Amino acid sequence: MTNDSINQADNLETKKQVREKEEEEELRKLLVPPIEDLPLIPPTAVDSNFVAYFATDCTKAGHDQYVYRHANGLCVIGLAPTHVAFKDEGRITAVDFNVGKSDRSGFKVTGKRKRNAQHFESNTALCKVCTNSDSYIVRCCVKGSLLEVNDRLIKLPGLLNSSADREGYIAIIMPKPADWVKIKSSLLSLEEYKKLREAS
Repeated sequence: MTNDSINQADNLETKKQVREKEEEEELRKLLVPPIEDLPLIPPTAVDSNFVAYFATDCTKAGHDQYVYRHANGLCVIGLAPTHVAFKDEGRITAVDFNVGKSDRSGFKVTGKRKRNAQHFESNTALCKVCTNSDSYIVRCCVKGSLLEVNDRLIKLPGLLNSSADREGYIAIIMPKPADWVKIKSSLLSLEEYKKLREAS
């Protein structure tokens, strides 16, 4: 092997190492963002997995509710932070799912096809939320199949006061894609909701 061919082999090896190092650096940049680009507070599971929509003045003034929509189409329904029930002294003291013709907490859906799911309109009552001085009807906000109500709220209504946007959700509804497209236009995005409520 001549000196030239040894030098060429060394050069090729060096170039290969440099290229590998550059690729490694690029990959690192993709996987580990610069620290100055990271948010001060990491996003919550709700922020990461759901898109937040809001139904303001749902059938009555001040009856604001949220609709968190997951990528799989499921919608989590609950009370928005500006709901009038949170302004009452003593806050929320009880939740009653016995509204309309049936007790919503008593039904259970089964299997992959969600048999027994009840189909509701967007203005159907889900439950009644009570404070010391008043009671408020919580609506579906979305036309679809009711898959689950949060029956923990019956024993622990305080979850609504402490974490209405997480453990204190009211129900989970599965709308048909066509129904979601129709209802989405009547809901506000998080930015629109904040602007509206900050202005009022």
